[in-house]
Amino acid sequence: MTTDRTVHRVNPAELSPPRGFSHAVTATGSRLVFLAGQTALDGEGRIAAHTLPGQFETALSNLLVALAAAGGTPADLTRVTVYTTDVPAYRRHAPELGRIWRELAGRDYPAMAVIGAVSLWDEAAWVELDGIAVLP
Repeated sequence: MTTDRTVHRVNPAELSPPRGFSHAVTATGSRLVFLAGQTALDGEGRIAAHTLPGQFETALSNLLVALAAAGGTPADLTRVTVYTTDVPAYRRHAPELGRIWRELAGRDYPAMAVIGAVSLWDEAAWVELDGIAVLP
Protein backbone atom coordinates (compact mmCIF):
# COMPACT_ATOMS: atom_id res chain seq x y z
CA MET A 1 0.00 0.00 0.00
CA THR A 2 1.37 3.39 -0.87
CA THR A 3 0.76 6.41 1.27
CA ASP A 4 -0.07 9.85 0.06
CA ARG A 5 1.11 11.59 3.22
CA THR A 6 3.90 14.07 3.19
CA VAL A 7 5.07 16.20 6.06
CA HIS A 8 7.53 19.04 5.55
CA ARG A 9 9.03 21.15 8.28
CA VAL A 10 9.56 24.74 7.11
CA ASN A 11 12.17 26.88 8.84
CA PRO A 12 12.90 30.04 6.84
CA ALA A 13 16.45 31.41 7.06
CA GLU A 14 14.95 34.86 7.75
CA LEU A 15 13.61 33.69 11.13
CA SER A 16 15.52 32.87 14.29
CA PRO A 17 16.80 29.27 14.19
CA PRO A 18 14.18 27.05 15.84
CA ARG A 19 15.18 25.09 18.92
CA GLY A 20 12.75 22.33 19.84
CA PHE A 21 10.05 23.29 17.32
CA SER A 22 9.48 24.03 13.63
CA HIS A 23 8.28 27.44 12.45
CA ALA A 24 5.75 25.85 10.10
CA VAL A 25 4.70 22.37 9.04
CA THR A 26 2.88 21.46 5.85
CA ALA A 27 1.17 18.11 5.63
CA THR A 28 -1.05 16.15 3.31
CA GLY A 29 -2.71 12.90 4.23
CA SER A 30 -6.00 11.17 4.53
CA ARG A 31 -6.86 11.60 8.23
CA LEU A 32 -6.56 14.36 10.79
CA VAL A 33 -6.23 13.41 14.45
CA PHE A 34 -7.06 16.05 17.06
CA LEU A 35 -5.46 15.13 20.37
CA ALA A 36 -7.06 16.32 23.59
CA GLY A 37 -5.01 18.01 26.27
CA GLN A 38 -2.99 15.52 28.31
CA THR A 39 -1.50 16.12 31.72
CA ALA A 40 0.56 13.89 33.99
CA LEU A 41 -2.41 11.75 35.04
CA ASP A 42 -1.81 8.07 35.55
CA GLY A 43 -4.34 5.35 34.65
CA GLU A 44 -6.19 5.94 37.93
CA GLY A 45 -6.59 9.68 37.37
CA ARG A 46 -3.88 10.88 39.76
CA ILE A 47 -0.94 13.15 38.96
CA ALA A 48 1.94 10.73 38.49
CA ALA A 49 4.88 13.15 38.74
CA HIS A 50 5.76 16.02 41.03
CA THR A 51 8.41 17.89 39.04
CA LEU A 52 7.84 19.91 35.89
CA PRO A 53 10.09 17.63 33.78
CA GLY A 54 8.37 14.56 35.22
CA GLN A 55 4.95 15.99 34.45
CA PHE A 56 6.08 16.93 30.92
CA GLU A 57 7.36 13.39 30.32
CA THR A 58 4.13 11.80 31.55
CA ALA A 59 1.92 14.26 29.64
CA LEU A 60 3.89 13.70 26.42
CA SER A 61 3.73 9.94 26.95
CA ASN A 62 -0.04 10.19 27.41
CA LEU A 63 -0.35 12.28 24.23
CA LEU A 64 1.67 9.69 22.30
CA VAL A 65 -0.45 6.83 23.68
CA ALA A 66 -3.59 8.58 22.43
CA LEU A 67 -1.91 9.19 19.06
CA ALA A 68 -0.84 5.55 18.76
CA ALA A 69 -4.37 4.39 19.62
CA ALA A 70 -5.58 6.49 16.66
CA GLY A 71 -3.00 4.80 14.42
CA GLY A 72 -0.33 7.51 14.45
CA THR A 73 3.32 7.92 15.34
CA PRO A 74 5.27 10.90 16.70
CA ALA A 75 6.41 11.71 13.13
CA ASP A 76 2.73 12.36 12.26
CA LEU A 77 2.47 15.26 14.74
CA THR A 78 2.12 18.57 12.93
CA ARG A 79 1.10 20.85 15.81
CA VAL A 80 1.58 20.67 19.59
CA THR A 81 0.59 23.30 22.13
CA VAL A 82 2.12 23.23 25.60
CA TYR A 83 0.24 24.98 28.38
CA THR A 84 2.12 25.61 31.61
CA THR A 85 1.34 27.31 34.88
CA ASP A 86 5.01 28.30 35.26
CA VAL A 87 6.66 29.65 32.09
CA PRO A 88 9.90 30.67 33.89
CA ALA A 89 10.30 27.11 35.24
CA TYR A 90 9.55 25.74 31.77
CA ARG A 91 12.36 27.93 30.36
CA ARG A 92 14.77 26.79 33.12
CA HIS A 93 14.05 23.16 32.33
CA ALA A 94 14.08 23.60 28.52
CA PRO A 95 17.25 21.53 27.91
CA GLU A 96 15.85 18.60 29.93
CA LEU A 97 12.42 18.95 28.29
CA GLY A 98 14.11 18.86 24.89
CA ARG A 99 15.93 15.66 25.86
CA ILE A 100 12.65 14.09 26.99
CA TRP A 101 10.99 15.12 23.71
CA ARG A 102 13.80 13.59 21.63
CA GLU A 103 13.72 10.34 23.64
CA LEU A 104 9.97 9.91 23.28
CA ALA A 105 9.11 11.63 20.00
CA GLY A 106 12.34 11.92 18.02
CA ARG A 107 13.92 14.90 16.29
CA ASP A 108 11.11 15.78 13.87
CA TYR A 109 9.54 18.70 15.69
CA PRO A 110 6.01 19.90 14.95
CA ALA A 111 4.97 23.52 14.94
CA MET A 112 4.75 24.34 18.64
CA ALA A 113 3.75 27.04 21.08
CA VAL A 114 4.14 27.36 24.85
CA ILE A 115 1.34 29.26 26.55
CA GLY A 116 1.26 30.41 30.15
CA ALA A 117 -1.95 29.55 32.01
CA VAL A 118 -3.19 30.58 35.43
CA SER A 119 -4.35 27.01 36.08
CA LEU A 120 -5.17 23.80 34.26
CA TRP A 121 -8.18 21.51 34.52
CA ASP A 122 -6.18 19.10 36.68
CA GLU A 123 -5.36 21.51 39.51
CA ALA A 124 -2.12 19.75 40.50
CA ALA A 125 -0.87 19.80 36.90
CA TRP A 126 1.84 22.26 35.84
CA VAL A 127 1.88 21.27 32.18
CA GLU A 128 -0.64 20.10 29.57
CA LEU A 129 -0.06 19.17 25.92
CA ASP A 130 -2.53 18.92 23.04
CA GLY A 131 -1.85 18.33 19.38
CA ILE A 132 -2.85 17.70 15.80
CA ALA A 133 -1.51 14.90 13.62
CA VAL A 134 -1.92 14.05 9.94
CA LEU A 135 -2.00 10.33 9.19
CA PRO A 136 -1.56 8.62 5.83
